Amino acid sequence: MLRRNLDFEQGEMLLIDKPYEWTSFDVVNHIRGFLRKIYGWKKLKVGHAGTLDPLATGLLIICTGRFTKKIDEYQGMDKVYVGSMHFGATTPSFDKETEIDKEFDISDVDIESFNQAAKKFEGEIKQIPPQYSAIKIEGKRAFTYARNNEDVVLKSRDVRINYFNILNINLPNIDFAISCSKGTYIRSLVRDFGEELGKGAFLTELRRTQIGDFNVNNAYSLEDFKKTVLEQDA
Repeated sequence: MLRRNLDFEQGEMLLIDKPYEWTSFDVVNHIRGFLRKIYGWKKLKVGHAGTLDPLATGLLIICTGRFTKKIDEYQGMDKVYVGSMHFGATTPSFDKETEIDKEFDISDVDIESFNQAAKKFEGEIKQIPPQYSAIKIEGKRAFTYARNNEDVVLKSRDVRINYFNILNINLPNIDFAISCSKGTYIRSLVRDFGEELGKGAFLTELRRTQIGDFNVNNAYSLEDFKKTVLEQDA
């Protein structure tokens, strides 16, 4: 539970369970607007420590006031995700944001090869981010170019995959769990997994369950957070 006598201006670190289809900035703006309205503040620093895609849910670390100076510290922590992929097809965005653009015959797939393929990505790897990402290129987000059908070149980045575990296979759906360093795009990892097996794959569900030692089980939904603040401020 949130402790009493919270001082959002001086600084607080909040664990929030991001809703589906909200951007991380939507959550930041919602919390900032709520707190400013409740307390009558004209300004309040609020930021998040690590973006989650709109189609993902799960743990966001939100910092307020002076604690926004700690955002880099939290961003550097390893992350844990659970999710699902659709095996045997691809989309331009590597997830459900865009329509399927290619399908593959998976009738000849060797199920035993899935675990072997996943393990090949563990360790230090180079990864190319999705074109549909929030990375800035010449002042514009990469997804802006992609949605306008403009080609952009994204540089590969060094990331670390601590583990890539296949949890369940019910083709075309595959469930997985991944622990990784900051800056890792799970969508790209899923795309690369499909290519490793000579097929295609795209992300269908994703949930961030952990950042460092912080767990989503201890996070507040936005509604519960607001309710708790109102109750404690009464």
